[in-house]
Amino acid sequence: MGDVKNKVFILDTNILLHEPHSIFSFKEHDVIIPMTVLEELDRIKDSKRDVSRDARVAIRTLEDIFKDVTPEQISKGITIADDGQNLGKISIFVDFDINEKIHAFTDKPGDNRILNACLYLQHKMSDEKSVVLVTKDINMRLRAKSSGIRYVEDYRTDQLIDDIGLLSKGFVKYEGKFWDRVLDCFSENKGRKTIHQISKNTLDKPYVNQYILDDTEDFAAKITEIGEDEVKLKDISVDRLMSLEAWGIKPKNLYQGMAMDALLDPEIDLVILTGPAGCGKTILAMASALEQVIEKGMYDKIIVTRNTPEIAESIGFLPGTEEEKMLPWLAAVTDTMEALHKHDVSSEGSMKYIYDKANLQFKSVNFMRGRSIQNAFVLLDECQNLTASQIKTIITRCGEGTKIICSGNLSQIDSNYLTPVTSGLTYIVERFKNFERSANIYINGVVRSKLAEFAEENL
Repeated sequence: MGDVKNKVFILDTNILLHEPHSIFSFKEHDVIIPMTVLEELDRIKDSKRDVSRDARVAIRTLEDIFKDVTPEQISKGITIADDGQNLGKISIFVDFDINEKIHAFTDKPGDNRILNACLYLQHKMSDEKSVVLVTKDINMRLRAKSSGIRYVEDYRTDQLIDDIGLLSKGFVKYEGKFWDRVLDCFSENKGRKTIHQISKNTLDKPYVNQYILDDTEDFAAKITEIGEDEVKLKDISVDRLMSLEAWGIKPKNLYQGMAMDALLDPEIDLVILTGPAGCGKTILAMASALEQVIEKGMYDKIIVTRNTPEIAESIGFLPGTEEEKMLPWLAAVTDTMEALHKHDVSSEGSMKYIYDKANLQFKSVNFMRGRSIQNAFVLLDECQNLTASQIKTIITRCGEGTKIICSGNLSQIDSNYLTPVTSGLTYIVERFKNFERSANIYINGVVRSKLAEFAEENL
C-alpha cells in the first residue's frame, strides 16, 4: 500500500469485511480502527447477511491482538506481529470523542464519523505522518476527497493488475503463420496426440494451458508444459476445436471452441470463463456439464451456485426449498436449460427428467461454506461480483473428482466495492494461470442474437 514511510492507514468497515486479516497487510505502517468500524462490525456479525462470518473473523482477529493489553495501550497503539515479523502499530480510535471543530459533516452516520475522524487525525498528525483512508466504497472515496482528506486509497493487496486491459485472455494470436516464428522444433506422436517442443523464447510470456493461434485460421495449439528453455505444445487444429460437441451444442466461433475444449478436458479441474453478455458462457458450461454427468458418467451431480445480494434477507421471503428459493437468481441457468430442450416433444417433461438424472442442485453461496464437494460438476455464475476471499471459500470446498467452472462478465459488476481490476474473478484469472490443472478463456464475440451483438458494441 505504498512505499513512503510514516503512514497511518485508517480502515473503513468494508476493508475488514473484504479481507478480515487485512490489518497484517500494511507492513511497517500504522493502522487505526475507528470505534465506528467496531460498532458496524458488531451489528453485522449478528445479522443474517453473507458477510456476517467475515465480520466475526475480523472481530476475533482484533481480539487476539488486544486481549492482554490495557485501554491506554489500545489507544496509543501496540506493535503487531504476523508470522513472527513485527509490523507497524495498530490502535482503536474513539471517534465520537472529537471536540475540535473541524467536522465536515453535521450528521452522525457511520461513514461521516469515519470521515470526521480522518480529518481530525490528518490535522493532528500533519507534521508527523501522512493519514490515508482505505475504503472499498467508490462513493466514500469521492466524498473523502471532496471533504478535504488528502490521501484516499482502495485496498490493493489482492489486486494483481493495474489495468483490466492486461488481464490474461487464455489465448494469444500471432500475426502471420506461427511456424514462421519457430526456428527449431522437435515433434513426436503420443497416441492420437502430436506434441511439439519449441524454444521458450518463441512465445511471449507463456503459461500452462494457454492456447496459441495464428492468422492462418487453421493452426491451433495448447501449451502443456513449460521448462526452463523449452515449451511443449499439444497440436489442436481449428477444425477439431470447431467440431467439438456437448449435449447437442457445437462452438459458433473459435473462442467457444477453446472454451469447450477446456470444459471437456478431464485433466482440467478449474475453468474460468469471461466475456461479454451473450457470448455463450452459461450455455457452454451447462451443455458440458450435462454431457459429462449424464452421457459419460464422469461426475455424480451438477451444483449451480452464485452470489446473491442480501441473500439471507431476500431469500427468506420466498416460498419453497433452498433450490426453489434460489431460482429467481439462477434464471440464466434455467433459461439455458429451456434453450437446450426447446425442440423436445415435451420440453417441460424433458427438463424434469434431466434435473433428476443429472442430480441438478441449485445452492446459495451462503450455504456452501463448510461443505466438502466430491465428484461434482460445479458452476459458479456471476463471479464478477465476488471478492477474492469469497471465491477462495468456494474453490476450497472442491474435493476429489470435482470440476468447477467460474464465469462472469467484468463489465457487469453490481458491487459498490469492486471494480474490474479488484474483482475476485480478475484475481483468480491471474492467480491460477500458472496452475497446470486450470484454464481461462475470454470468449470474444456475442452470439446470442444480432440485437444483443449490436447492443454490446454500441450502447
